[in-house]
Amino acid sequence: MSGHSKFANIKHKKEKNDAAKGKIFTIIGREIAVAVKEGGPDPANNSKLRDVIAKAKANNMPNDTIDRGIKKAAGDANAVNYEYVTYEGYGPNGIAIIVEALTDNKNRTAANVRSAFTKGNGSIGTKGCVSYSFDQKGQIIISKEDCEMNADDLMMIALDAGAEDFSEEEDSFEVITAPDDFSAVREALEKEGIPMAQAEVTMIPQNYVSLTDEAAVNSLQRTLDLLDEDDDVQAVYHNWDEE
Repeated sequence: MSGHSKFANIKHKKEKNDAAKGKIFTIIGREIAVAVKEGGPDPANNSKLRDVIAKAKANNMPNDTIDRGIKKAAGDANAVNYEYVTYEGYGPNGIAIIVEALTDNKNRTAANVRSAFTKGNGSIGTKGCVSYSFDQKGQIIISKEDCEMNADDLMMIALDAGAEDFSEEEDSFEVITAPDDFSAVREALEKEGIPMAQAEVTMIPQNYVSLTDEAAVNSLQRTLDLLDEDDDVQAVYHNWDEE
């Protein structure tokens, strides 16, 4: 068992405030638009869109909001001009940070991300400067309070579908997959009616770093808060051990 409660962290992030929920819906709305533009509005023929819909449901986005987003994107396919950009850098004490953004204005986003790092006493680095210390993986978190299936049965479903690893924690189960196997594993769990607190391809640090200096913690938190408030920022990954 790991000492980290991934489900508790997810729950905390989701319940932070209504503004955070609005931000999550904005993020997912953009991802829906890009997925529809790339593969069409029918989830049956668009695995990327299926994955985004699963992420939307895990974040309690209402079905009618999801449907509206798909229809809007299908009608405005030519108007969707978002593109993915990634930034890498360092927080205090060399904490590694990766920022993924989906933007229609790269200059604006780059300036905002750079400002967030600077205000938290960090710095933007070159591409590849920290990503080598992360592994891209599909990650599915299942809350024990939402799932009645026992651990062995759940593990067999996940592994038979192609998962790389399965672990049990105090309040949750974690399923790890290769990025290419994520959709198949997620869909196998969904077919069995297993509710997922989180289901997405993410960046997992190979090692975590603790911060004991309060000033460094405050600086890093400032950077993370500023990035979290930026509508262009889709995800932020770091190797800070928050425990």
